[in-house]
Amino acid sequence: MGASRIEIDDDDAGQRLDAFLARRFAAVPKSHLYRWIRSGQLRVNGSRSRIDYRLQPGDQLRIPPVFGDAGRDSTRSPAVAARGDVDPVQRERASLARRLPVLFEDDDLIAIDKPASVAVHGGSGVSSGVIEQLRAARPQARFLELVHRLDRETSGVLLVAKRRAALVNLHAQLRERDTDKRYRAIVVGRWPLRTRKLSFPLLRREAPDGDRRVVVDRAGLEAITHVTGLAHSQAAGAGEISLVEARLETGRTHQIRVHLAHAGCPIVGDDKYGNFELNRRLAREGHRRMYLHAQSIAFRHPRTGERLRIEAPTPAAFERLLDAADAGRAEAAS
Repeated sequence: MGASRIEIDDDDAGQRLDAFLARRFAAVPKSHLYRWIRSGQLRVNGSRSRIDYRLQPGDQLRIPPVFGDAGRDSTRSPAVAARGDVDPVQRERASLARRLPVLFEDDDLIAIDKPASVAVHGGSGVSSGVIEQLRAARPQARFLELVHRLDRETSGVLLVAKRRAALVNLHAQLRERDTDKRYRAIVVGRWPLRTRKLSFPLLRREAPDGDRRVVVDRAGLEAITHVTGLAHSQAAGAGEISLVEARLETGRTHQIRVHLAHAGCPIVGDDKYGNFELNRRLAREGHRRMYLHAQSIAFRHPRTGERLRIEAPTPAAFERLLDAADAGRAEAAS
């Protein structure tokens, strides 16, 4: 099987060489990709290239034989392809991708209802996230990129761009605050049934163990969250809890979690900024997730300019916790 060639078009332009190859040949080990780039067997426009080279429209890539025959995108490693078997890693990723509910899809983007406890991308001890799962399930897709991110324990609406032009447009809307992102959360304590504006600057800090923490600090970046109380309940042995809606005006790391904790009402189940004793008590009763859900996002369609709002149903776990709290309150009253 000889070498093959790929020509870079506008949708693929701007990506790092290693990132492009990792997406295009999802099941080939990254160590192989890096080895062939460094050795010069993979060439760009006839020359050796750096791993971090940014691809340009019209670039010609020489793909070594290890990646498959006749220039086809290989979704299996060479050894597996020779056996005719299915790569078990690829099979698992594709299986996970089938469990990602699609809320909306067209030629420009996909909206996923991300489950809690699923990372949006691999890394930091996570071998595969939503984006890797999607690429594995759709090997024919030439471009799939995260528009934004959600914490691993947060569920809800997650946008993925299918074209570079769509990604650039949606990133611009996020920077210009031309989107409307709303979350549902269950918090400890009694949040007023009105809207409060939380404006606390946030600063990211790296802990000695490499863990990432965010704190309220005057030296931090501007961060604004509008939080509206929706309902109150009495959790058994946990005191009062509240269902709230949080609307982001800025999009800082862990913003909602830190703002609510700083305001005295941490999110139930939050293992970084929450009430740890309460979390343990509720976990013993079967309420084990972090109760934060990306309920909806509104934006202008990157191609048509039409205003869209995409919503993800509130998870059943929220209803179970609130129902259990209401049942406990009724039992106490009787």
